[in-house]
Amino acid sequence: MSRTLVVAGHGMVAHRLVEALRTDDVDGTWRVVVFGEESRPAYDRVALTSYVDTWDPGELGLPGAEYADDDRVDLVLGDPVVAIDREAKQVTTRSGRVQSYDALALATGSRPFVPPVEGKDLPGVFVYRTIEDLDDIRTAVDRARLRRGRPAAAVVGGGLLGLEAAKALRDMGLSPHVVEMAPRLMPLQVDDGGGALLHRLITDLDVTVHTGTSTSAIAQDGDRLQARLGNGTELDVDLLVFSAGVRPRDDLGREAGLELGERGGVLTDETCRTSDPDIFAVGECASVAGRVYGLVAPGYSMAEVAAATLLGRDASFPGADTSTKLKLMGVDVASFGDAHAATDGSLEVVFNDAVNGSYKKLVVSDDATTLLGGVLVGDAGEYNLLRPLVGSELPGEPAALIGPASGGDDAVGVEALPDDAQICSCNAVTKGAINQAIHDEGCDSVGAIKNCTRAGTSCGSCVPMLGKLLSACGVEQSTALCEHFTQSRAELFEIVRATRITTFSELIANHGTGAGCAVCKPAVASILATLGNGHVLGGEQATLQDTNDRFLANMQRNGTYSVVPRVPAGEITPERLIVLGEVAKEFGLYTKITGGQRVDLFGATVEQLPQIWRRLVDAGFESGHAYGKALRTVKSCVGTTWCRYGQQDSVGLAVELELRYRGLRSPHKLKAGVSGCQRECAEARSKDFGVIATEHGWNLYVGGNGGAVPRHADLLVSGAGTEELVRIIDRFVMFYVRTADRLQRTAAWLDELEGGLDHLRSVVVDDSLGICDELEAAMAEHVANYEDEWKGVLEDPDKLARFTSFVNAPGTPDPTIAFETEREQPVPVMLGVPEVANR
Repeated sequence: MSRTLVVAGHGMVAHRLVEALRTDDVDGTWRVVVFGEESRPAYDRVALTSYVDTWDPGELGLPGAEYADDDRVDLVLGDPVVAIDREAKQVTTRSGRVQSYDALALATGSRPFVPPVEGKDLPGVFVYRTIEDLDDIRTAVDRARLRRGRPAAAVVGGGLLGLEAAKALRDMGLSPHVVEMAPRLMPLQVDDGGGALLHRLITDLDVTVHTGTSTSAIAQDGDRLQARLGNGTELDVDLLVFSAGVRPRDDLGREAGLELGERGGVLTDETCRTSDPDIFAVGECASVAGRVYGLVAPGYSMAEVAAATLLGRDASFPGADTSTKLKLMGVDVASFGDAHAATDGSLEVVFNDAVNGSYKKLVVSDDATTLLGGVLVGDAGEYNLLRPLVGSELPGEPAALIGPASGGDDAVGVEALPDDAQICSCNAVTKGAINQAIHDEGCDSVGAIKNCTRAGTSCGSCVPMLGKLLSACGVEQSTALCEHFTQSRAELFEIVRATRITTFSELIANHGTGAGCAVCKPAVASILATLGNGHVLGGEQATLQDTNDRFLANMQRNGTYSVVPRVPAGEITPERLIVLGEVAKEFGLYTKITGGQRVDLFGATVEQLPQIWRRLVDAGFESGHAYGKALRTVKSCVGTTWCRYGQQDSVGLAVELELRYRGLRSPHKLKAGVSGCQRECAEARSKDFGVIATEHGWNLYVGGNGGAVPRHADLLVSGAGTEELVRIIDRFVMFYVRTADRLQRTAAWLDELEGGLDHLRSVVVDDSLGICDELEAAMAEHVANYEDEWKGVLEDPDKLARFTSFVNAPGTPDPTIAFETEREQPVPVMLGVPEVANR
């Protein structure tokens, strides 16, 4: 008969334990019962900050964490284990359920450390650990915005977790304070030199840093909080977040009488067994041989060791690579090996470029032949190749590896790495294992290597190295759009342009296979629209669109849609502003000013969309393409129109650019900005293309945007006149549209463009390829043929017929949609979905 493993906890490490056990348990030895504390399956807590980008918890979900197709795993959520009876070999959960076990694995993780500060329990004080924590913080920020336009916040903790919390608050539009007791930020990862540069770079990003001091008390001050620091500073804030590290959640083990480590954590041997041989501990709640690890990579290693031991195999914890590489608010920070030169006789080689914001340090042996560790701040391009060399002989002079001409990832060739070099530290995958997967398992793509070895499936920082290893092994990597087209998106664009194909059916019949999929259909629809193939809902094109494009509006969480009319540069007449208010009032819509200087109207049902559009179109509005992979907005300050610092007419230029590029379908959404002076009130350098006025003309920046890895734009040209500027933007945008991959933002496109910014400048400024006339002509054709998509629907009865919730009962409102009033506006209430035919 099978035996029962109970897993207490369901985080990333617990999920890895279950995965590893079920994968290798070919004889069905174990049945697994998992008790999770949270109401959702395991998710990527390492990427928690990215939740702010979408507020969609599903984006963080770990593949297979629900075990829906595995009848030997029973997942119980929202009901954690609260007691262990070691003698009876049973656990009791919060609901009172009693579960027997043959083996028990503690995977309860850690809890945020909250110092014993007076006022730590006041309303408005939060911790930063879970999705629910971020939801609570978001609610507090929204409420504070109702009281004052721009709330203030403080984060206690300037380490890795503290800066992640500060990034989340900054992404919500706040300018947070960060308080760190140590004399520098990220004291465990970087040294004094790296900390000094990091302090400056983070401060430049509108974050106020207080180092060398603690938070001594928190007091209520009306509807705000007052945080008193140890150095006498008082911070008036709307909310405060503790993110000052974590402590092992070892309560279950403590209460069950298990031995604990000196610094907490359930003590285990190197097989992850506790003082009770039937109980294991893995992850942040474990103290392996007396040491607690706060990173996911060691936790994964523990999980795999415990799984192997449960199956009767010899396995032991091999130690852990505690290297870290991350991008905090667009700033690269990395440390690896002996970053603080603690090894006797070690030497430090430092390159500090304060002008360009780069600090690089290598720690080497006393004879300068062996790499021991390093710190990289501002530019971590060499990390992927240097980290695996820790403990190995250096392939060259240390200074040459980090100097100005080192060449980033090309500082040393991937061939120089030994086979035992760990390429993926999260999953402990070596170069040798990856080469074996390529040669013996036939892995011919990055995706195949991920599936075979797990490399690159966690934080993703090693993914570029996987591509380099494929190339080094002589494997030509596929650029196929999907399984139905062997061509890349850029190649398909040229095929459609050259052959004048106008339908997906013709394209796949002549150049693809099968019937298409959710990847290639929207991509081809975008290409056809870019090349002026009529309305996006005309004929066959309507069947190719994704959800948002199908109804020319953004679907919201309760099934309603938002309507965003274009407001070029945010400039609007009082008459049109009144129309927006009247429409919102008539249809009961929630209204919000967007970050792109326009008004978003939420809560429209499918049937209401054409009625709303009719009112807006009659008032002179048109689609703002908030639903499409197209130009969204061109943000603007007031420039010389009003501002005493303005040096050029930023509003006029922004209006011209937005009207010029409106409706242009592209690989991903495009955002732009025009600032009237170097004070940068339109945040032009965070846009796909941004323009900043100077007394000598316009400076054009390209390739900056948000997403998972925010990036500041790079200067392409400076001091340009308006006519020259528009001509170069025409070329840049059309070159991007033609050559980028599907769903590739300009930042990623520019990073991957061979030759980078210099090559881009040679193509679109110097016309090195001789295609600038062609790019300009293509843009001119787009401008001449632009038509409003909303108006196109209103003028076509066939297209209008699509806008109904139920095909067998046109005009019937969706009964699952309801609203309640909050902050004097309608907000959605989630209802159950009834069974309705032909929905």
